[in-house]
Amino acid sequence: QVQLVESGGGLVQAGGSLRLSCAASGLTFSSYAMGWFRQAPRKEREFVAASSWSGCSTYYADSVKGRFTISRDNAKNTVYLQMNSLKPEDTAVYYCAADPSGLGYSPPSYDYWGQGTQVTVSS
Repeated sequence: QVQLVESGGGLVQAGGSLRLSCAASGLTFSSYAMGWFRQAPRKEREFVAASSWSGCSTYYADSVKGRFTISRDNAKNTVYLQMNSLKPEDTAVYYCAADPSGLGYSPPSYDYWGQGTQVTVSS
């Protein structure tokens, strides 16, 4: 049974930083691309960042480029999202997801999802 468990969310002031973690189990983590998505109130879920299976290829939404960094530790079955220079518009529930293709750049390819962690950025 695949489980993805996010942690690290919370309340932070604008300009601050948070690091999200997603611990995976029940899958061959090193074969999966991993991604982060978010959903703000009354909005559709949107892509944030992704890492290929090896971590050599990463992808970012334009809205977070230069501020967020995705990384992974295949030995720990964990993917991270370092979020710097946070803005109120980054407020959302953040989800990690796993893509069995290993590539990561196609959101419809993500098969497994975590329960999400809330990030709130105050102005």
